[in-house]
Amino acid sequence: MKTAVVALALIAGSFTQAAAQKLPPIGGPYPPPFTETLSNNTPLAFGMDAVEAARALGTPLNYVRGRPGEEIFLAFRNVGGSGLFYKKDRLFLQFRKGRLAGWKGDWGHNWMWQ
Repeated sequence: MKTAVVALALIAGSFTQAAAQKLPPIGGPYPPPFTETLSNNTPLAFGMDAVEAARALGTPLNYVRGRPGEEIFLAFRNVGGSGLFYKKDRLFLQFRKGRLAGWKGDWGHNWMWQ
């Protein structure tokens, strides 16, 4: 009885059409690379100046410390949240010789639960 059910399922499965994704046409639009489909990618690149970094993040940069050309800036990124509490993550940007040399996200501590 079990073999008859399995055989019937295999036969029924062979009649359905496969729904695999087709290849794009030659020279046509290709799907984006996996890293571009991630929701947490940061649009920053090493070597940007402060104006380009602010434009890429879509937020103004706040001066933290450092002499001209060797500064650390802070960007508050609004990453959503609920309707009651908006979540803003801090992103520190290190500039050397006026160019972006590195960045670090700081999620900090939630003051509400201390």
